[in-house]
Amino acid sequence: MLDTLVSWIQGDLSPSARIWTALAPAMLASAYFIGGLLIFAIRCAFKGVPQDEETLKRGSTVLVGMFLRHYFFWVIQPLWAVVYRSGLPANALSMLSGLLGVSSGVAVAAGRFALGGWLFLAAGILDVMDGRIARLRKEANPAGAALDSVLDRYVDSAMLMGLAWYYRDTWVLLPVLMALLGTSLVPYVRARGEGLGINIRGGAMQRLERVLFLGAGVALSPIFEAIWFPEQKHPIHWLAVIGMVFVAVMSNVTALSRFRALVNALAPPPASARPRSGLALFGFNAAAGAIATAVDFGAVLGMVEGLKFSPVAATALGCVLGGVVNYTLNRLITFRSRGAVAPQMARYTLVSATSALLNAGGVALLTLHPQLAYTLGWWLARGAVYFAWNLPLQRDYVFNDPPEALMERPHAA
Repeated sequence: MLDTLVSWIQGDLSPSARIWTALAPAMLASAYFIGGLLIFAIRCAFKGVPQDEETLKRGSTVLVGMFLRHYFFWVIQPLWAVVYRSGLPANALSMLSGLLGVSSGVAVAAGRFALGGWLFLAAGILDVMDGRIARLRKEANPAGAALDSVLDRYVDSAMLMGLAWYYRDTWVLLPVLMALLGTSLVPYVRARGEGLGINIRGGAMQRLERVLFLGAGVALSPIFEAIWFPEQKHPIHWLAVIGMVFVAVMSNVTALSRFRALVNALAPPPASARPRSGLALFGFNAAAGAIATAVDFGAVLGMVEGLKFSPVAATALGCVLGGVVNYTLNRLITFRSRGAVAPQMARYTLVSATSALLNAGGVALLTLHPQLAYTLGWWLARGAVYFAWNLPLQRDYVFNDPPEALMERPHAA
């Protein structure tokens, strides 16, 4: 038994070792948490859900609801009590959480996903405890809060840097970097809002969710790899990839939703200047673009096949016709503008021309990476330019009616 333990520590990645290093902690944790869930459910049936005050203050998300949050903080009470009675200061727990979190990144970089995942989950549990202990002992202070926040960023970054190193020669590196970006932006937008006097806390992928999905996916992935791909020297760890991609997508969605909420809170546009907003504005604008594109394509076919125009001349005329249709639909339907036509057309032409240059430049940059299909590069460039340039400028620059035009606009039903 001792020889087996030593071989695991030295890096034995045989199929059986990969299963047991992942499954042994999982069995112990599962027995504790599943048994705790049964007892918690019975208790709730007779006495109701115990209301944890800090959980109520933090609220819930779509991914982890209030019942599960109350259950989690209830089930770790025995461990929390042991730590509290030990007399360890809250800052020591924060430092221990940081050490375990950084160690998880080192383990993952070396291919020890089971060890890295469980270290990451342990760091997350300690991170929950340190703030509660500080508040209970009346030790909470700005210095401790700053230490805790900075160490959280190190822990998240260490795990993702370890994954980036492990996946450095594969396509998985891109979603790992996207996850690193999203997990950095979510707390940053919140901190920036607090610095400006605005509380921004919404979003589905907050730190508890990140620790849960990423940690569990990494910790348990060796089991599936050992079952399905036992002979691979450098397994892909698909369960970890799925959890990481989910965190990458949802953390960036959360960061963007917080950013939007922050901008709207800082500079809300006048209601009279926003005939449409949000999904409605995007939907009408996208529909106008689709109709204009269809008109452009149909006109080119008609001119080339029916009128025998040259494809070059037909394409040029089709672009002009499509632009006029797009402008007209956006003016009349999307933005319901009453501003002067000539200045609007000039601004629209400027935005369209710069959009074409940005799209061409974006595709040129993305095609520098031959492993990326040019069609995907085309869509990525179009999407980025549309959301960062076309839509905002059409809303705030092209069809931004002057006050006198706003006074004449009829109210929408």
